Amino acid sequence: MKDVVIVGGGLAGLSAAWRLRHWDTVVLESGSRVGGRIRSEKRGQYFLNWGGHVFAGAGTSTDALLSETGTASTKVPGSLSGLAMNGKVLLDGPVQTYPFRVPMPMSSRVALLKAGAKVGFDVLRYARAVRVRPGESPQVRQQRIYEFENDRSFADYTGVLPEDADALFRPTVTRSAGDPEELSAGAGIGYFSLVWNIGAGLDRSILGGPSTLIENIAASMRDRIEMGAAVNEVVHKKNSVVVRYTQDGVDREVEARYAVLATPATVSHKVAVDVPADLRDALGKIQYGPYVSAAFLTNETGPQPYDGAYGIATPKRSFNVALNMGNIVRGSERTRQPGGSLMTFSPASLARKLLDRTDDEIVDTYVGDLDDIFPGFAGNVEEAHVQRWHTGAPYCFPGRGKLQSTLTRPSDRVFLAGDYLGTLYTETAISSAFTAAQEAASRLARDYQTRSLVSVPDLKPSAAAI
Repeated sequence: MKDVVIVGGGLAGLSAAWRLRHWDTVVLESGSRVGGRIRSEKRGQYFLNWGGHVFAGAGTSTDALLSETGTASTKVPGSLSGLAMNGKVLLDGPVQTYPFRVPMPMSSRVALLKAGAKVGFDVLRYARAVRVRPGESPQVRQQRIYEFENDRSFADYTGVLPEDADALFRPTVTRSAGDPEELSAGAGIGYFSLVWNIGAGLDRSILGGPSTLIENIAASMRDRIEMGAAVNEVVHKKNSVVVRYTQDGVDREVEARYAVLATPATVSHKVAVDVPADLRDALGKIQYGPYVSAAFLTNETGPQPYDGAYGIATPKRSFNVALNMGNIVRGSERTRQPGGSLMTFSPASLARKLLDRTDDEIVDTYVGDLDDIFPGFAGNVEEAHVQRWHTGAPYCFPGRGKLQSTLTRPSDRVFLAGDYLGTLYTETAISSAFTAAQEAASRLARDYQTRSLVSVPDLKPSAAAI
């Protein structure tokens, strides 16, 4: 019998496995690679990237994991809030001034300024509401974040906007993979808080690409990871958990004292067949949006307009943001080196328009838009690869806050981990995994201590010997 079986080899599953590395564990991953929605590939001094790209900084669970695994990171260099819209590219200056600097009809500008003032006021409210309070647990703070303006959608909150005003809002709020009509008002306000307060949240890049972290963890426990292991169900026994899965066409099972379910909520809902009914129901209510991303390796020999930027919002395009994955090199070089790497990201309704297209069609669409924004880009493309994420990212929908207490309620033998348990993307995946691993380790230590005490012989003298 294993100590812990970990279902899912994504960032959450591997983070839990890392923290449980001194116990007898096994990781079951259904796919052909580990990492889940963290995926990058090195190309010389650059890397291609299709998934998670920025990470939390000092004092976070992410920071602890990077330090423990010896994974190097750096603060993201360059501007994180560029904008390319209506033929204008803006890479500097306060984002609050962008409505005055982008060409648009007066009706859109007036509507945008009114809605922007409303969002700006509520960003201040949001900042006060989510500020860490002395003595409170992370769980209490997360509940408060979910409950902030959680009774209506962001679209209901802003009201109907003219085309350009609506378009300018969308790249910020749809980064969650939910459209404004799907996303809660509080979540949309939170994304503006993140963009307007650079450095307060996710601001670290992993040297060599995000998959460097995955590779460092996986290399330390390669003999504990079972690939192609599609889990069918997780069931409780009196003092253990049985995980049944299919691998290479053969039905198998593994028994462990505890299990960590580090799969998307949609999968956990399906396989956790005998968890409490309200918990399973809550898992089934988590909403995910799709996204499509593409990675481009470029071979230019001179400076590019986007060299000083990291993230550039691109309203009214086939993708909502272009990300300069070569900016780590740009931030450390003295002389501009040849080549570069860009990533495009299409969430929610933008993704739905692309999911059924061929890779070549998607690449052609992306390159056409990139070349229109940055003339000459098409001639610099050396490699281009597409990634579809049908279950892309969980988003905070109206009413989401009501599920949190059920999802985070203590469990006897099956512990949940994943980015759907909070609002901080990769940081939530790692922190929830650490919590699950700590709970499992504490229970294991107690179990072993109990068994050790039970096995100690009774050394009290018998009545006959007195």
